[in-house]
Order: sequence, then C-alpha cells, then structure tokens
Amino acid sequence: MINILVNHWPQFMQGLSSTIMCSLIAIFFSLIIGVICALVEVSPCRIPHLIARIYVEIFRNIPLLIIVMIFYLVVPQMGLKLTGFGAGPIALTLYTSAFISETVKSGINSIGIGQMEGARSNGMSYVQAMRYVVLPQALKVVIPPLGNQFISLIKNSSVLAFVAGFDLMYQADVISLASFETVNTYVVVGLLYLVLTLPLSYYMRYLEEKLA
Repeated sequence: MINILVNHWPQFMQGLSSTIMCSLIAIFFSLIIGVICALVEVSPCRIPHLIARIYVEIFRNIPLLIIVMIFYLVVPQMGLKLTGFGAGPIALTLYTSAFISETVKSGINSIGIGQMEGARSNGMSYVQAMRYVVLPQALKVVIPPLGNQFISLIKNSSVLAFVAGFDLMYQADVISLASFETVNTYVVVGLLYLVLTLPLSYYMRYLEEKLA
C-alpha cells in the first residue's frame, strides 16, 4: 500500500486537488441555492413557492449519476460544451442544494410561529423577521445535518470518475488498471477521503458546540 502511494503520488495528489476544488465549488453554490429555495418555500408567495418545490422534488429524486450524465452528454448537444470537471460541480450543486433546502426548511419550521408573529408585531417586515429572528435560531438547529450534507457531497464527488473528471476516484481507476494493485489502490483512496471528511466532521461538531 505504501509503495502504491509513493509510486503514484503525483496522480493521487492531482485527484485529491480536483476532488477538493469540485467539492468546494459545489458546497458554496449548493448552500446559496439551498437556502434561497428554503426561504422561498416557507414564504407566503405561492408561485415562487411552487417553483422552488418543483425544483427540490426533481433534483432530490433523480440519481446523481443521471444528473451528471445529462450535463456531460445531453447539454453539450444543445451547444454548451462542458468537460467532465465542468459537469460534475454543476450536477453536485443542483443535487445537494435540493437536500440542503429540505434541511434548512425543516430548521425554519422547527422555530415556533410565535417568533415570527412577535417580530412582526414589533414592526419588523417579513424579511427582517426572517433575517434577524428566525434564521439565527434555525442555524443552530441545522448545523449537524448540514455537516452531513457537506460530507456526503465530498463522497458523492466520486461520480466524476464516470465522466473523466480527473478526481480521486478517476485516478484510482487509472492506477489500479496500470498497477494491478486494485485492493491497495482503493484502500489508499479510502484513506485520502477520510483525510477530507474527518476534519470537516470535527469542525462541524465544534461549530455546533460553539453555537449551543
């Protein structure tokens, strides 16, 4: 196993850097889209609520690999050329944002309606009440499940291997075929994924305790 890591260190590092970059892009945009969709879903505006609901239901119930293949194979036929690395983050963002939306919406709904009513009765607008009263309380509730979503996103980035996204799993496939050391190669990859996910897991736990 050590020999595999040493002999193919540049390829593992290239895959690791691609996985990190893809995951960071997807985490950033999926969090923004997910929070917006959650806020729209709990708003009193019916048409935007319906649009957000349809978006969430579509991307939450389609397998991630299918979404990746749509952006990698179908979208380019419509004139928008995407590489495997380009299609991966887009698909991950759309897929993960649907789950983040449900997570944030559940956190908002867990806050008693009296909080919103009290803020409104004190002269706040709906947006002000949501921003200054409801969301700060909901944030404490959704930190643990959001951390789980981010960790799942990092692991789900392995689907880039199917579209030559040059991520960690793609490099593992190449190395295992070249070296015939399949078991050792994937053990190394598993350890590298742990290097990515364990710090995030502990940080989210620390953040949860700090906010509590």
